[in-house]
This record gives sequence, structure tokens and C-alpha cells, in this order.
Amino acid sequence: MTAKKKSETRARRASAIPDAALLFLEYYYPIHYQAGIGVEDALRGGLLNRHQVAMLWLIHSEGREGREMNRKAIERSLESWFEISGAAITKALRAMAMPPLELVQLVEDPRSGREKIVRLTAKGEAHMKKMIAGGEAYVQRIVDHMSDEEIRQGLHFFKRISEIVAGFREE
Repeated sequence: MTAKKKSETRARRASAIPDAALLFLEYYYPIHYQAGIGVEDALRGGLLNRHQVAMLWLIHSEGREGREMNRKAIERSLESWFEISGAAITKALRAMAMPPLELVQLVEDPRSGREKIVRLTAKGEAHMKKMIAGGEAYVQRIVDHMSDEEIRQGLHFFKRISEIVAGFREE
């Protein structure tokens, strides 16, 4: 689709429902800051901070085989989501590598002696399973109040937002 066509499509859709963007924005706060923080807290399990949870989730969702990821890739993602420095990321990773957590290993990248790969340990993989179960239990509490059709619509909505936002990075 050409840029002109995309622009025309956006304009047509924007005019179909007046104030759609404002209406979505009004729901953003309760979804992101109330439901989203609730999910994050469930994932944290009282053990990790938000940055550490995001790092583990990145490794799980975008890492090689869900087990390892280049440290610089983690840094790029986290810096775009949070106001966090490379030094703070290193500190958080080291804390997860040391006792009592021992969730990750920081290993030298064979392609670059200066770069590190962050790899989940067996303990880290077990922790990810617990983390996911905690997050799933929290989301289940929400889903329990929805009809099957609302669940289908919600899943479709989240999928479409993910696709659209991913397209923003390509523009």
C-alpha cells in the first residue's frame, strides 16, 4: 500500500467514529496503569523489579529459543520503554546473575569479546514458568468477567494494535 493510500485510509477511518482517538485515550490510563501494572506486579511476584521482569520477558518472547539474548538488544528495547541507562541495565542483570537469584548468566559473545549474551539458567527457566503462571492467573481474573465474544474481540484488538505499532517502527 502506498503512503498516499495509507493516509487516505487513516483519514477515512478517523472520520467514521468522531473522537475515536480521544475515546481510546480515555481508556489508556485504566488499561495501562491499572490493569497493566497489575499484570507487572503479578509477574514480579514480589521478587524482581519492573526492569528485571521486562528483561526476562524480552528474553522469553524475543530471545533465541526463549532462553538467551544479546545484552545490547535488551538495552535497546528497555531504553525505548523506560528512562533507564545502560549502567542501570547492567546492574539489574548482574543482580539477577548473582545469588540468591541466579536467574541468568552473562556470557561472552563468541563473535565479540566486548559483547555479552544474557542466558537463562535452569533456575531462570523455572522462574519464568512461575512468572508466566502468576501473570496468567491475574489475567484470568479479568477474563472470568468476559463473554467468549468479548475475549475474541479483545484478542483481536490486542493483535491489531501490536501489528499497527510494529508498523510505526518501519515507517
